Amino acid sequence: MPSYSIGQAARLLRVSPETVRRWADGGRLPMGRDGSGNRVIDGVGLARFARARAVEDERGTVGGGPPTSVRNAFTGIVTALTVDDVVAQVEIQAGPHRVVSLVTREAVEELDLSVGVTVTARVKSTSVHVDRS
Repeated sequence: MPSYSIGQAARLLRVSPETVRRWADGGRLPMGRDGSGNRVIDGVGLARFARARAVEDERGTVGGGPPTSVRNAFTGIVTALTVDDVVAQVEIQAGPHRVVSLVTREAVEELDLSVGVTVTARVKSTSVHVDRS
């Protein structure tokens, strides 16, 4: 049976290793110890947990947030913020993806955004274009 380190599980679940530790310590994610005493997650338990999170995400309730129809969510860190009188440009690094969004200055203030803050960019598009490489 395959097993995963905390770091490997975090990469697969697209969260921080600390989040994986908290889930394990809270009993949400089953974790054991290998022969060397290192904390590991068995593959079956991790698969079950990932599937349950995907179902939560489909319902739009991951993280206790309000239900949403948006399916493309990119959690990342604000890397740049340019604010003028009316609009703001927010740059987010979400894993290997750079997401840039134009929002109102008021939204930046209400969300208390600044460089270094963790955010989730939700993308819903009426049109997607695919080009052949």
